[in-house]
Amino acid sequence: MKTIEIEGRTSREAIKVALKQLGVARHQVKIEILAEEDKGLFGMKGAKPARVRVTLKT
Repeated sequence: MKTIEIEGRTSREAIKVALKQLGVARHQVKIEILAEEDKGLFGMKGAKPARVRVTLKT
């Protein structure tokens, strides 16, 4: 079973990058959100990146 963990500005962005790296469609993987992004000062995105774990389904 192949699993990767990816960080991104948002969880959606991290998932997109993971799917591209694995070369698969969303329905072929299990997605776990490990950490949501944390907005910075004045609501700016990306103060703390989102982190996801994507695992290929067997």
